[in-house]
Amino acid sequence: MSSLLERQVAAIGEQVGGGHVVCALSGGVDSSVAAALIHRAIASRLHCVFVDTGLLREGDRERAEKHLGAALGLNLKVVDASKLFLSRLAGVRDPERKRKIIGRTFIEVFDREAKRLKGVEFLAQGTLYPDVIESVSVHGPSAVIKSHHNVGGLPKKMKLKLVEPLRFLFKDEVRKLGREMGLPQELLGAHPFPGPGLAIRVLGAVTPDRLKVLRRADQVLREELRASGWYDKTWQAFAAILPIRSVGVMGDERTYENTIVLRSVDSVDGMTADWSRLPHELLQKISSRVVSEVKGVNRVVYDVTSKPPATIEWE
Repeated sequence: MSSLLERQVAAIGEQVGGGHVVCALSGGVDSSVAAALIHRAIASRLHCVFVDTGLLREGDRERAEKHLGAALGLNLKVVDASKLFLSRLAGVRDPERKRKIIGRTFIEVFDREAKRLKGVEFLAQGTLYPDVIESVSVHGPSAVIKSHHNVGGLPKKMKLKLVEPLRFLFKDEVRKLGREMGLPQELLGAHPFPGPGLAIRVLGAVTPDRLKVLRRADQVLREELRASGWYDKTWQAFAAILPIRSVGVMGDERTYENTIVLRSVDSVDGMTADWSRLPHELLQKISSRVVSEVKGVNRVVYDVTSKPPATIEWE
């Protein structure tokens, strides 16, 4: 066991003592590695909760149940809170408000689940150092770029104490820890997915119809990236739906439909990123499939902006 892994496990044991921990498990790399670390430190006193917010991609819930509950042997409970999240986001367009609403609602759900368990005093999260840097001023004056739901989006008063074993690590370090603990490569190699989910990839108001369109477009993108071998060559790739419509022609008829933007970036730690030079033939295939298979879309664009000046996510 590496010195970093030893230190992390020891620190968790010291912080938690004999208490129980409820872990916010999203199914992504960060929360999965955090859960595996905590499980190694306190075993059965870890209780993992996967919240279906209604803001997930196609198949996310099923993958979490398969890879995290069954494969890793974690004590996993799935909570469907989709109606609660979507009702609170109804009509909200500002990205900062979205993040704060999602953060507060997450905590409410976990507080409620913790009350049903005996001795739970801690909430575990897969917060990384880039989340902290962008959300708060860490070591001196710096600008808040955006409130990550698990940092700046958290309420000031919380009943549970936070356990964040990855808080000062970068993504590449987290993946190394995961490999050392034997987590499956399919999980460790997955592209990052934001805690607020599709809420920050639906620019403007979040509605069930716009989420449906985005899910299908994003699914097409991921299918083609995997089929072409480009999924493992890029750091993160996703689709977002813009709050604008444009005129198009489908068959012999005029259309006035949604615009989907594709975003793919290359990075090491997520602090800086460069847009991916995907082959034109691949972009053409993705675009053709999206406009022909996803009802409600007649235009696809590709984001060629690096970080900085842009962030990776659009909101």
